[in-house]
Amino acid sequence: MLKNYKIILFDLDGTLSDPKEGITKSVQYALEKMGMVEPDIDKLEWFIGPPLQVSFAEYYGFDERESKRAIDFYRGRFKEKGMFENVLYPNISLLLAKLKENGYFLVVATSKPTVFAEQILKYFNLEQYFQLIVGSNLDGTRSSKTEIIQYILDKYTDYEPSDFIMIGDRKHDIMGAKNTGIDSIGVTYGYGSLEEISEAEPTYTVNSVDQLKEMLLGSVVK
Repeated sequence: MLKNYKIILFDLDGTLSDPKEGITKSVQYALEKMGMVEPDIDKLEWFIGPPLQVSFAEYYGFDERESKRAIDFYRGRFKEKGMFENVLYPNISLLLAKLKENGYFLVVATSKPTVFAEQILKYFNLEQYFQLIVGSNLDGTRSSKTEIIQYILDKYTDYEPSDFIMIGDRKHDIMGAKNTGIDSIGVTYGYGSLEEISEAEPTYTVNSVDQLKEMLLGSVVK
């Protein structure tokens, strides 16, 4: 069992739920609208986690204007069906319920727009466990994980950085935690490779939701 953290930040995509189908199909649709065909959705997994404008620029060389157009196409499909093409990782609901029961404050810290994150958590009936849901703004601002975590820290000014821990599956989660001076747990069951997570140097690493539960709650829960 870990030292006494008080506020636990959870990434959404690849940490609480597996959004692969919805995200990759929405990216595939956006690319098609931009005149590019990508038949293999497995090749679009890298879009899960980082801000969309970063991924469209990095993997397809889109400039700011092209990225904005692609994101508009993406969101059109994502709002209609993509956000619901999504499944919770096993035992996530139980983990969140037990953490809340044991007095932890839980917060979602995602690069996904806050409005979408709220709808997804409501869809899965998870919003009851979280004190706060913080994502990016629809205009693309506050999309880096560092900015999102800092925004959360600024909301809890009565607490020290040592009271917080960030849980996520990509290097952006770990680096955001480092940049804001808090600890982190890298989870390898999501979309960041073990290599990616190791290189980012999280405080801890776990391979499953059950291992995460054991780390956070130890013998409190059987």
